[in-house]
Amino acid sequence: QVQLVESGGGLVQAGGSLRLSCAASGRTFSSYVMHWFRQAPRKEHEFVARIRSGGRTYYADSVKGRFTISRDNAKNTVYLQMNSLKPEDTAVYYCAATSIPTTSAASVDYWGQGTQVTVSS
Repeated sequence: QVQLVESGGGLVQAGGSLRLSCAASGRTFSSYVMHWFRQAPRKEHEFVARIRSGGRTYYADSVKGRFTISRDNAKNTVYLQMNSLKPEDTAVYYCAATSIPTTSAASVDYWGQGTQVTVSS
């Protein structure tokens, strides 16, 4: 069982930056692939980024070059540094854990409660 708690969301102007954090409980954090998904109003969950235990990363094309995912296995925490934010990045951002790499929300084993990110134009 893994519990995930996100923090760091908020309101920012276009071009600004935010850093999201996701604290995980459980002794097996390092064995999970950690993801960030987002969900805008009236839309499906959208894959944003993932990071494997060893640090290999993968990004959605829409955020590549602007967002950076990282993890600290000693602190059971995963981060999402978001730079050059755009209004279309506005969404609820969710931390997610899976046993295998995925871009599908249907394959997620554990979800956090989400944190709102709003980017004003």
